[in-house]
Amino acid sequence: MPTEKITFTGALGDELSAKIDWPDEGEVKSWVLFAHGFSIGKDLKPVRTISSTLVEEGYGMMRFDFTGLGESGGNFSDTNFTTNCDDLRKAAGYLRQNHSAPCILVGHSFGGTAALKVADEIPECKAVATIGSPCDTTHIIHQFADQIEEIEEEGQAKVLLGGRPFIIKEQFLDDIANHDIAAEIADLGRALLVFHSPQDAVVRIDNAGHIFGRARHPKSFITLNGADHLLLKDPKDAEYVARILAAWAPRYTTAR
Repeated sequence: MPTEKITFTGALGDELSAKIDWPDEGEVKSWVLFAHGFSIGKDLKPVRTISSTLVEEGYGMMRFDFTGLGESGGNFSDTNFTTNCDDLRKAAGYLRQNHSAPCILVGHSFGGTAALKVADEIPECKAVATIGSPCDTTHIIHQFADQIEEIEEEGQAKVLLGGRPFIIKEQFLDDIANHDIAAEIADLGRALLVFHSPQDAVVRIDNAGHIFGRARHPKSFITLNGADHLLLKDPKDAEYVARILAAWAPRYTTAR
């Protein structure tokens, strides 16, 4: 599959790294924009698996690193949920200008929450899929709950996320308290597909129930029974997600 490595300007003015994958033959059915999870990146193996599987099914896909992560420029400690959403909008704009605007937004974990937030601002977007995503922005606090007091007293703290050190500033806490994702879900106006594992130890399954319950039809839920949060335990989990996406998307992205 052809892969193009590109950069575009992110929310804070930094150059963000992205990869664009598409079929080597035939026209692209639709373009998919993928938003990775909190502190992870575009090159996590399950993300690459989802991309390659969708490309096999005739889709084009753009995946990128949020500001301060992976190969993207910028300082992670200056980012928050708002800047993530802005990065996602910028990525959609790049696709619109250089290929075709994304018809489908897919987000893993916190990236899925961002996709729910921005979908209605991308007119060409017809469908949204979340994978193990929180139903609200404050859920992320549990990953460094024991250091909240230090962040509030000192203005920042070094926390471990996925075994790696990151600086979380007080501005991050202030920002996540100012988003009403429940309202965004209710007003989504797009087809929704929710993937979640009952065994997800990072984002509990009740988050999927809240997202699904607040959303209006058309909406669907797929249980990823036995899968872990990052879809790393079994490579077949990420491939399953992509196959379901490829079968589900045309119902909403193709004129009927």
